[in-house]
Amino acid sequence: MSIHQPAITLLISCPDRPGIVASVSQFIFEHGGNILESDQHSTNQEECRFFMRISFAEEGFRLAPGELVAGFQPIAEHFQMSWSVSYSRRRKRAGILVSKLDHCLTDLLWRWKSGELAMDLAFVLSNHPDLEPLAQMYGVPYHHLPVRKEQRQEDQRRMLDLIGGASVDFLILARYMQILEPFVVQSYPQRIINIHHSFLPAFVGANPYQRAFQRGVKLIGATAHYVTESLDEGPIIAQDVIHCNHRDTVEDLVRKGRDVERRVLAEAVRLHTEDRVLVYENKTIVF
Repeated sequence: MSIHQPAITLLISCPDRPGIVASVSQFIFEHGGNILESDQHSTNQEECRFFMRISFAEEGFRLAPGELVAGFQPIAEHFQMSWSVSYSRRRKRAGILVSKLDHCLTDLLWRWKSGELAMDLAFVLSNHPDLEPLAQMYGVPYHHLPVRKEQRQEDQRRMLDLIGGASVDFLILARYMQILEPFVVQSYPQRIINIHHSFLPAFVGANPYQRAFQRGVKLIGATAHYVTESLDEGPIIAQDVIHCNHRDTVEDLVRKGRDVERRVLAEAVRLHTEDRVLVYENKTIVF
């Protein structure tokens, strides 16, 4: 369920024990909050971990942001919580990185412009100039920053400086065909969302659709995940598949693959902007 009124959201991760839900709910009640959504998940007895997402109306809640943090801290310490708080009226600010393929960028720009993705868009950045007219059509600043193989670190440091100057909360790799240097990833931990086809690990490298066609695959999938220093192995946010059959050509597989890629990436971005994702180890809990 999407929340259309201004809301405050708590994301909580802690050791599982009795009283967590009651204590959090009581805190919200005592300060005039009206709970809009509440969801929780407990892991097995070996891990014994508890996760919670709870959203309540900002209207009527009597604590200012700083007061909320100070007031909730004793509860967080008592239950050994890792926690965060966000306000829906403070939209997250995103930057999109792209190369030459336009299907994911086009979809994101349309969803953003239509209000489907509740975020502010700071820029589109690319290692090619090709998609600048598309960004201009939506009134989004476009930055062309080539990445040279022999000067990759230097170029990506320039890129990081530009991104930092835009004060973004997270980055979206909309088929950005460059491997990010570790210092870039470390600057935005669990805040860089990537999309790729789900032929991995079977068809690594170039021309995966051609090799999938040769093997007669019956499903094409896509995976959106947070970027880590381990290539394409970060915590998965969203996945989906689309069916294909013996009548499909390589071109059909590519078309279907692009369709599922843009849907999955948009869903991952929506989940992130609505604070519905908790990362634990190399997994996600998606509420």
